[in-house]
Amino acid sequence: MPHILKIIFGVAALALGLSATALAQSDREVYEYAIKRAARICPAYSKENTPPVIKAAPVGALRVLEDRGYVICPDLRLEADVPAVWYGNVGVFVWNPKVDGAGEMIIAKVDAMTRSEAFPVEIVVWDKQGERLENQTVPKFEARPGASLPSKR
Repeated sequence: MPHILKIIFGVAALALGLSATALAQSDREVYEYAIKRAARICPAYSKENTPPVIKAAPVGALRVLEDRGYVICPDLRLEADVPAVWYGNVGVFVWNPKVDGAGEMIIAKVDAMTRSEAFPVEIVVWDKQGERLENQTVPKFEARPGASLPSKR
């Protein structure tokens, strides 16, 4: 019986070590990963508009997004009166970088949703002031060809 306990404790210690390694990622690495993931997935990614918005996010929020496989993307197709969307069906936050304040607003929504761990499965749309809108039509999110979308739900 003591041999079985050693194995169980060994497996538990290994699992704790692996999860601690994931958490040991530096803040800089978390930001770099989020930016690389956006570059890989987001069709409208650009070095000018995407990294500054992602770098404005709290690192804790980005850690939650990374853990869930979610991403933050720019999307120029969004209308000025509907500049931010959460595509709950695929785990993607989107904002229109041509709309003043939309980047800051989407980061505020990312922060709030990651703090509450409340990620609706439906599409959520916000106006320029960050107010949730109902019955809005938005373009379907489409990742870059060959990019895999988040799978953790």
